[in-house]
Amino acid sequence: MSNIPQIIIDTDPGQDDAAAILMAFGLDKLNKINLLALSCVAGNVPLKYTQKNARIICDWAKRSDLPVYAGAVKPLAKALLTAEEVHGKTGLDGVVLHEPQTPLQNEHAAIFLAQTLLAAEKNSITLVPIGPLTNLALAFLLYPDCVAGVKEIVIMGGTFFEAGNVTPNADFNFFVDPLAAQIVLNSGANIRIVPLDVTHKALATEERMQKLRDLPNENGKRVADILQSYGRFDTQQFGLNGGPLHDPCAVAAAVRPELFSYKEVFVAVDTSFGVCEGASSVDWHGKSGKTPNAYWCYAVDDNAFFDYFTQAIAALP
Repeated sequence: MSNIPQIIIDTDPGQDDAAAILMAFGLDKLNKINLLALSCVAGNVPLKYTQKNARIICDWAKRSDLPVYAGAVKPLAKALLTAEEVHGKTGLDGVVLHEPQTPLQNEHAAIFLAQTLLAAEKNSITLVPIGPLTNLALAFLLYPDCVAGVKEIVIMGGTFFEAGNVTPNADFNFFVDPLAAQIVLNSGANIRIVPLDVTHKALATEERMQKLRDLPNENGKRVADILQSYGRFDTQQFGLNGGPLHDPCAVAAAVRPELFSYKEVFVAVDTSFGVCEGASSVDWHGKSGKTPNAYWCYAVDDNAFFDYFTQAIAALP
């Protein structure tokens, strides 16, 4: 089996999703990963936009060969909450959009995920979900044995040391579908979580965006435009020096885990409908006595991460 990570990104593009997907295309071109497919879920915007955006992003990278699948239109047990106030009505504010040339596959994303994992070698495929976890949860519920094909799940979601970005206690991805998040945490797969605790330390500052603009390709400027539009909301909300690169952090963690610091802990997600809905319960000091089920990321070498991100974007058209 190849040492190059075999990666499927489950996504709800979304501006920082777009940056993460383009990063993955760049890493694929550099032979750092083998990007197998994109599976789309409703989240930042409804599914009709997320699947279209994913295909537009494939066009930007001149990768219309990559399969794109549409999945869940809503969370498992609640109405869909979107984030148009952050990402814009279509999900990709800040750049000109077009009708995608990349085709949409007919199969449901959850079925694709399950069948791909069932057919794969044991412990061979890395899943990088950077939106709500509905598609993964459906795949694991429908075909529990498919978990055997998972090498690792690198999740962008959760928060412990940082305040939530959709409620005081919860990040967006876990809050949108907390039941799905808990199902994935209970799956028995190897899990690495990249929460707001880390992504709020990886900021698209003006200096870093200028490095993207200075790249001699179209996508460097495009990513800078996307991140500039996206960063306004978080900069205003949290007083940060630039928008957090949430989703690109998860892609980097899947390929270069040494850029991050982790602790093995037990994590649960509140599935109630109270004030802590979607909140991450992280047993940092082992008080529960429960077996750890995830590696929780708490620090990042942000300069090395952004250099890596920029190198990946530089490899694109």
